[in-house]
Parts: sequence; C-alpha cells; structure tokens
Amino acid sequence: MPPPATTRVYSISELTQRIRALLEDEVGTVCAEGEITNLKCYPSGHRYFSLKDAGAQISAVLFAGAHARLPAALALKDGQKVRVRGNVTVYPDRGQYQLIVRTVEPIGAGDLMRLFEETKARLQAEGLFAGERKRQLPMLPQRIGIVTSRAGAVIHDILTVLDRRFPNLDIRLAPVKVQGAEAAAEIAAAIGLFNRMGKGGAWCADVLIVGRGGGSIEDLWAFNEEAAVRAVAASGIPVVSAVGHETDYTLCDFAADVRAPTPSAAAEIVIAPKAEFEATLRRRAEALRRALTRHAEQLAQRLDTLDLRLRHAPRQQAQDARARVGQARAKLDVMRERNVRNVEARLQLARQRLAQARATRLERGRAAVAALARQLALLNPLTVLERGYSLTRTEDGRLVRSVTDVGTRPEVLLTQLKDGVLRSQVEPPRADTEGIEQPL
Repeated sequence: MPPPATTRVYSISELTQRIRALLEDEVGTVCAEGEITNLKCYPSGHRYFSLKDAGAQISAVLFAGAHARLPAALALKDGQKVRVRGNVTVYPDRGQYQLIVRTVEPIGAGDLMRLFEETKARLQAEGLFAGERKRQLPMLPQRIGIVTSRAGAVIHDILTVLDRRFPNLDIRLAPVKVQGAEAAAEIAAAIGLFNRMGKGGAWCADVLIVGRGGGSIEDLWAFNEEAAVRAVAASGIPVVSAVGHETDYTLCDFAADVRAPTPSAAAEIVIAPKAEFEATLRRRAEALRRALTRHAEQLAQRLDTLDLRLRHAPRQQAQDARARVGQARAKLDVMRERNVRNVEARLQLARQRLAQARATRLERGRAAVAALARQLALLNPLTVLERGYSLTRTEDGRLVRSVTDVGTRPEVLLTQLKDGVLRSQVEPPRADTEGIEQPL
C-alpha cells in the first residue's frame, strides 16, 4: 500500500544525512572515557579503534592531523584506558555512528592490562618464569608437536617453513581454539596430551610449538589465562611460545622455554636446515681423520728419532732397542688401523641412522597422505553413487536439487548413476499437484 500523501519518503542517503545532522547538532562535542581495543594504525597516519567499557563500545577514529598534535610520549595501545574529546557523527557508507577524536589523555591501564600485570606478578613470584627453569631445545627432534588452530595461516606458515628446512619431518598437530572462553582450557589439555603420552606413543613429541597469529589483547587473552600458562610451565617437553607478532607479549611467552617473535620464526628455531646437519657431519668426519693422521705421524717421528739415537749405543743394547722399536711400530700400526676402522664404522653407523630416520619420516608421511586419501575418498560425492544414489544435472551442468531448478519449458536432464549416465527429457514442474501422491 503506498504511503499517505502527507508522508515524506526519504532515500537512504537523505535519511542518513538527517540522522547525521541530528547526532551532530544534538550530541555535538563530547568527552568520554573508555578502554582502547582493536587498534589499527595505517601508513596514512590515521588510527582506527574502538572505545569500550563493561556495557558497550563505540567505533572511533583519530586522524593523522590530530594524532600529530598528541604528546610524543603518548603511544596508543590496546588495553589502554583513555579520556577522549571529539564529535559524534555518522559514517554514511556503512550507516554507522562513530566518534571523531580530537584529543586523547591517558588515565591509567585498562582492566585487561591491569589483570595482565597482576597475574604476571603473582605467577612470577611462584617461580613460573624463572630463568633456571628454561631448557635447551633438542638439536634434532624426532617429532614436533604443534598446538594451534587447524584453520588459518599460522599452521600453513609453520608447516611450510618446516618442510623447507627439513623435508619429511614427523609432525603432530593438536588442533585447539585459540580465542574465546574455551580456548585456554583446550590449549592446556593439548599440552597435557603430549606430555601424558611419553616416549613412543602416537602423541609423543620432543618439542612443542604453542601459538597463534596476531590480534588485539582480547584476541590473545587465552594465552594469558592461568590454565594455559601453568600448562606451558609444567610441560615436561620443551615449549616454544609463538603468539602474535613480534611486539605482542603474553604470559605464555614468559613461561615457555623459548619465545619466538612469530609462528614462522618458531619453526626456524626448533629445527636447523637438513643441509647444515649433513655439512656438520662431513666436517667432523674430516677433522677426525686429520687428527688421527697427525697423531700417527707424530708418533712415527718420535720412533725415528729414538731409532737414530740407538744406533750409537752398544751393539746388544741397540739390538734390544731396535726390537722394542719394532714392537712399538707394530703396535702403532695396529692401533692406527684399529682407530681408522672405528672411525669408519662410526661414520657408517651415522649414515645408516640418518638414512633410517629419513626413511622413517618418509614412511610416516606416506601413511599420513594415505590416511588423508582415504578420508578424501569417503568425502568424494561419487562414492555415494555406489549406495544407490544419483546426481541429476541440466545439459549445461547445473545440479538439480529441486523442481524449481527446471525451467518452464521441456528440458533434457542427465542423471548420473554409479555405472553410467541416463539422458531424459522432462516436462516443466506443475504448480497444481492435487491428486499426486507426496513422498513421506
């Protein structure tokens, strides 16, 4: 029904402008207090953030000109509690009201930052962050455990770096929530799972990476909760904390054995490139060979010197001495041969172990790929056809899910069964279905 003749019809732009005018005229310049959250700084110099308290929040923007007039020592950050002065207006493109901030005054730490500092001081007093608790990471871990979200860029970045540095490395992911009310408990449970399995189990690991990508203090808060922090500190497996970006710090960073500035950096910390291990093995083998050769040459020189001296001794003494020299030389030859064989045996054993480790990791990788292939096969929609189902498409390939997908004219449909395709021509669906038996 059309509106009454006396009712004015606004366009969206006109309505937004009227709301904007009402806000700017009626509210005008205001002074407000709140906690900064979701701060974003852009190269243009503009700062976008939200101001919140226990009951509400409002979007705010501090433009580059206003930011340049702030004191140099005032660096805005998430969790900071501030008093701002500005004007309430409407951003027309989104139909969203916001606060244009003109001035900012700090009034103390926000609630989350205060809780962060209080919890940090209490756990530090308990010794959870003590330096003597920190452990060295294993030089060549047989398995790396990862505690993070299954989705997102973090796990992709970690796996990419690990594969580049040491292909076919054995990796076990314990997927968890990394944000929200249940995240801290899941993180703690995943760390506990790795620790309970011990050596040889399906979830055993030599080192753990625990982390997520960057975000606001609220986004990272799960890694400040005591459940997660205490699990990191209590872990019998060395832990690398990789939460957020380089400037982000959480309590898990202080409790971990090593803090990585980013998840990708954590992957670089836990394992050196495979080529470096092989080069080190070659260098040490060569150094050992040179040392044995040098030692044998020194002993030979000493025997030659002794032999020369004994030539001037009485005949019998010379003969006895030469006999002893001959025996010593024979023992030296035996010792040198034995040492060379031992070195070669150790080198061969090292090569075998490295080859065995490579083969084991490759086999585990193939098993993982096979498992994923089986899962993919189960998810393949063509597999469903084996159980008697079918797929019906139009000639141009559109899937027919409902009678409404068929046009108003007779149309050719292709029905795919498990062993072939049926071609049929159907009449358009009829609106009048009276008298037609409906499926249960």
